[in-house]
Amino acid sequence: MKNATKTSLVTAATLAAFAIGGGAVFVGSGVYDIGADDHHTKLTLAMIEQLRERSIEARIHGLEIRTISDPARIAAGAQRYAALCVGCHLAPGVTKSDIRPGLYPHPPNLAQGEMQAEQRAFWIIKHGIKMTAMPAWGKSLDDDAIWDLVAFVRKLPEMTPETYAQIARVQ
Repeated sequence: MKNATKTSLVTAATLAAFAIGGGAVFVGSGVYDIGADDHHTKLTLAMIEQLRERSIEARIHGLEIRTISDPARIAAGAQRYAALCVGCHLAPGVTKSDIRPGLYPHPPNLAQGEMQAEQRAFWIIKHGIKMTAMPAWGKSLDDDAIWDLVAFVRKLPEMTPETYAQIARVQ
């Protein structure tokens, strides 16, 4: 092996060892505040967001989309959403909840937010997202129930508070 190649390998191994050691010291020190009442640093947040986006994108390919325009499916999703989701994600006419202020990162307000692609919404609901309080509903709901939620969530931004209350059967 040539000296230049050998030197490059040793340098790379040394840098890797320092990076791993530095990471271990950082984690072991407890200096990073993991509390949900304090925000991440901009770098940490950027890394987490990129990891989340790339991870979901890598896993949704080939996911079979089910029909989500069926009114019965939307109504079933609305009732399930009212029971399971509204506390975190709000709804038309529901602008706050007791649990939402303590969540970090704050969950999106799905009544006002950008509409997710069907496969992405299904994957997120089914598998959840680590360290966000978004549960993996696939542990307690079957795929049909999750597709009902997807059907409803896709209609949510265009609903009035009255329509939401009627379809979700909330008082």
